[in-house]
Amino acid sequence: MTKQLMIYENAVPIRSDVHRDTYVRSGASYSFARPLNSAPLLAAEFVAAAVEFPIVFIGEGENVTPAAILGLRDGENLFVDEHGKWTAPYIPAFFRRYPFVFAQGEDESLTLCIDESFDGVNTEGRGERLFDAEGNRTEYLGRMLGFASSYQQQFERTKAFCARLVRLDLLEPAQARFAVPGQPARSMSGFRAIRRERLRQLPQDELAEMFANDELELCFQHLVSLGNVAKLIQALSADDAGADAEEKPAEATVE
Repeated sequence: MTKQLMIYENAVPIRSDVHRDTYVRSGASYSFARPLNSAPLLAAEFVAAAVEFPIVFIGEGENVTPAAILGLRDGENLFVDEHGKWTAPYIPAFFRRYPFVFAQGEDESLTLCIDESFDGVNTEGRGERLFDAEGNRTEYLGRMLGFASSYQQQFERTKAFCARLVRLDLLEPAQARFAVPGQPARSMSGFRAIRRERLRQLPQDELAEMFANDELELCFQHLVSLGNVAKLIQALSADDAGADAEEKPAEATVE
């Protein structure tokens, strides 16, 4: 699994005096996501994401976070085609938020930033303007600020969920084993999954609290989503899958 925040190459604070003539054209291409084989997820995304992607947990200690597996090899995102189009019905919020992101200052204040390296950032009038002629925030920038704020709030909730999983020792190292017809069996590791047996053995008070705040449902959605590894194999290109891919089914397990 690869680190994801590298999509932000040159994030700078948004300022009216600097970005008065800046426009952003986003959503037209997700080519920036093509090299990423996983993406961070928020707890609020589990319902939609679990239909399309395997959901796993990456990181250690206090830095554990959920992630959607998007490809089975480094540098491979099976949901971005050669034209930069996102091919799945659901797009993770991590990508929809881009090129915007909050940066935290030493006083823990948050400043909205923009990645100026994103090819959709321009001064040629393509897309949505950040500030009007008087230097006031446009409706578009207001929406993006609201989206980034909501993302940050959900991020804190997700951190609390992951902290509970760590505290209860529910996570264990896992790996996906898969075999494409005509090719040697391969595996992908570097992530963790919930231990079913440990979840069943939790005290009733812990289970009741997790049920009340929907965290138990998140656990089940994660476990069910692991079956989507097989869907990733089916999404491999015809060349990768081999000429007899349709005659011999692909095999996949997460253990």
